[in-house]
Amino acid sequence: MERLENKNLLILDDWGLTPLDTAARLALLQIIEDRHNKYATIITSQVPVSAWHQYINENTIADAILDRIIHQAHRVEMTGESMRKINKLKSL
Repeated sequence: MERLENKNLLILDDWGLTPLDTAARLALLQIIEDRHNKYATIITSQVPVSAWHQYINENTIADAILDRIIHQAHRVEMTGESMRKINKLKSL
C-alpha cells in the first residue's frame, strides 16, 4: 500500500470492472486519502461518474472517496466509437 500511496502519479485504468468487497473499498479509501492534495491520480473508467457512488456500494465510504476525487478533478469525457474497433476496421 505504501508503494502506491507515495508515487507521484497513480493510474487506475479500467476502474470499475469488478465489484469491490469491503476490504477493497477500505483500501481504495486509504490510498485516495493518503494521496489527496499530495500526488496526481488518473482514473479511467467506462462507468459514468454518476454511477460511481452506486458502484462503491457503501454510502459513507463512497462519500469520503468521491469527495476527495470529484471536487478537484479535471474530467475528460469521451464519446464515439472505440479506438480498438476503429483500428481493427482500418487494418482489414
